[in-house]
Amino acid sequence: MKIRVRGPSGQSTVILDESATVHDLRGQIAEKTGLTSYDVKYGYPNLQPLEIDSWTPEQKLSEIEINLNGEQLIVAQKEGATQGLSGDALLQPASATQFSKQTSTPRKSHEGSADDPPEIASPEHAGTFVLRVMADDNSCLFRAVGTAVMGDMDTMVELRSIVAGSIQANPTEYTAAILGKKPDDYCRWIQNEDSWGGAIELKILSEYFNIEICSIDVQTLHMFQFNEGAPTRCIVVYSGIHYDVIALSPSDPPYTHANAFAHTDTKIFDAADPVVLQKAKEICRVLQGKHYYTDTAGFLVRCNTCGGTFTGEKGATNHAAETGHYDFGEAG
Repeated sequence: MKIRVRGPSGQSTVILDESATVHDLRGQIAEKTGLTSYDVKYGYPNLQPLEIDSWTPEQKLSEIEINLNGEQLIVAQKEGATQGLSGDALLQPASATQFSKQTSTPRKSHEGSADDPPEIASPEHAGTFVLRVMADDNSCLFRAVGTAVMGDMDTMVELRSIVAGSIQANPTEYTAAILGKKPDDYCRWIQNEDSWGGAIELKILSEYFNIEICSIDVQTLHMFQFNEGAPTRCIVVYSGIHYDVIALSPSDPPYTHANAFAHTDTKIFDAADPVVLQKAKEICRVLQGKHYYTDTAGFLVRCNTCGGTFTGEKGATNHAAETGHYDFGEAG
């Protein structure tokens, strides 16, 4: 029996004989992923939970109701649990630059808050455009894109793997000069759950799913379009160190109150509909007025390797180029 196991640090193949038990499978998952507490999904692309905890340890895999031979298992850290895996933080190049959030280094939140997300009426669509806020957990970009293109914000492992696979398949495009480190190192890094995504990841995912991804910067209201010209689009909102997603919620006139249940949302739109972008920009103007962003050009950054502090992305980038230190967090 051959099973592929994809976890935060990459993909491995597990070979088990016909007498293998659930206990044997659990042992292999723990060994390959380094996780001791995890959730498992199977059946890509229509992922569904694999209720491995409901099986008795002694039960043979050949006797369970699901045929796992040739299956790909997506393994993710169980929410609320801790794990031993850790990854180096990397300051990404150019417009993709982000800063790592380290568990030992508290990160300043936005000066404003999206606890009460802005809602913009859209009679044209018989609904309300609203900001759907993603968890602040280092995977916000992948959650935002995942909930739009796959209908599930918990597909971070799969999306990270897609990014790594695309980089490996296009070595002339994704060079060390573009990535900021050797491609193999970058691929290992981006598959770690502590690593942030940016422009590189948005470009790759937009092309992979053949969708235009629009990223609107709250601070400047500039919009960046990835895979422009695709027939459909989704819209993410970038607030300096975080990504959220724009959704259209069905609602009743006067269309000023979005449905609280996100499963009724529309997050993929016709790229030819100009009203969608107009409404998204209105939301971002409201967020800008609330100061729902972090000024990455002016905030203090600490190098977690040597302890030095620098001002903004430029200072951190210069320090990384001079020293090879890439582990940064916000200072103070």
